[in-house]
Amino acid sequence: MMARSVADNQFLENEAAALLTRLDMVKPFALNTPMVRAAAISAEAQDAISELINKVSLDVKQKVNAFILWLNSPTSKEVTAAEAQTRYALLKLRFNNLLDQLDIFADVLSQRGEHSTGVWLAGLDVMAMDALALPGSYYHPPPLVCFLDRGHGAAIRRARTRLPGGEANPVGVIQVPRERLVGSGIASSLIHEVGHQGSDLLNLIDSVKGAINLKVKQGREALAWQLLSRWISEIISDFWAMAHIGIGATTGLISVVGLPSYFVFRIGTDGPHPFPWIRVKISLALGKALYPHPQWNFLEKQWESFYPTKGLEPGKLQIIGSLEKILPEFANLLINHKPESLKGKLLKEIFPFRERQPAQLQELYQRWRHSPKSMESVAPTLVFAVLGQAKYNKNITSSGESRILQHMLTRWALLRSQHYCVAGKRHMLEAVQQGELHYSPKQLQLI
Repeated sequence: MMARSVADNQFLENEAAALLTRLDMVKPFALNTPMVRAAAISAEAQDAISELINKVSLDVKQKVNAFILWLNSPTSKEVTAAEAQTRYALLKLRFNNLLDQLDIFADVLSQRGEHSTGVWLAGLDVMAMDALALPGSYYHPPPLVCFLDRGHGAAIRRARTRLPGGEANPVGVIQVPRERLVGSGIASSLIHEVGHQGSDLLNLIDSVKGAINLKVKQGREALAWQLLSRWISEIISDFWAMAHIGIGATTGLISVVGLPSYFVFRIGTDGPHPFPWIRVKISLALGKALYPHPQWNFLEKQWESFYPTKGLEPGKLQIIGSLEKILPEFANLLINHKPESLKGKLLKEIFPFRERQPAQLQELYQRWRHSPKSMESVAPTLVFAVLGQAKYNKNITSSGESRILQHMLTRWALLRSQHYCVAGKRHMLEAVQQGELHYSPKQLQLI
């Protein structure tokens, strides 16, 4: 075995020291992300992200310092240059994992400095949390933060999943399509992604799959049930959106999957997404089950006129026919499913669908037309539900809808920032009273 040379040692030590220099350049986001206060992410999200970055930075720094000490210790003298380089390479990978984590959250925070867009994103954060915070205390919802990206679809990096390097992600990071801002259609994409987080917290996927597998064992339309089981993660997330915003979930979905016919009828049986044509049909079936109304039949006929099945090859027609045959039964199975995590409740019972029937949404919209201020006191998802219904009914134009949503997103962002500001002042005053902070009377007046 050939020992390392002095030059080898110096090279590796310099490289490790360079990592320390770059680590010192990793600053808290609070120091390098300019934004107005209303555009900021929630205090819980800020704390969780800062704690994670600080923890990983400290871990990397300790490992690099330990490596440098080891390099110059007697115990390392007989280790070859190749083995020492391997140890350094592992350190560098850990450092790069830290940078990857920084980039994930930098994507979120850098956009908060954009004029107007940053505040609207903060408003979307509030709406996302409204869609996740279900009554019943079935889970403690993690903070959610949104950012914009190109493309038609949305995505989520769920809280409590693994980040590069192995740490648990402290916040849910939701990517929403820039082209859908600002309109009610963004709620369909956003709440769908929230549904992925919620279904994971409630362990819905395995639970619903168990119920579907019972249907598979019965043998009737087994292939169709197997496909629904394979697609259940995406279907539950579509249901999450439907249960919050009604027909806006389906019209928003159509806006995303309304592609050339080749793609709409491209049946893949091994992926998690239903092919677009049947995905819209599943959404319609869920809508009919939750919100009985003639509107679903009209929208279904419109979808079929956009994408007629006439002329498709027999194999595709057979799969489509089998799926359509069981969709009403499947919709009832899903909305009336009773998972263990809900402690005896049906799945549909934890959502506000009873108060969001089409007639009720139409009535609310008419009331808001005469008293716009009254919409400011309701849940964010209800605002999107009402406007989505009004847009489908052609009671509001796209530009009118956008103006209202810009106002409401800004209002929700401001209210949240004021809430945290008041809470922060309260904590500061309590610290002063307990002698933990010291301010003059004039400084206290400023607080």
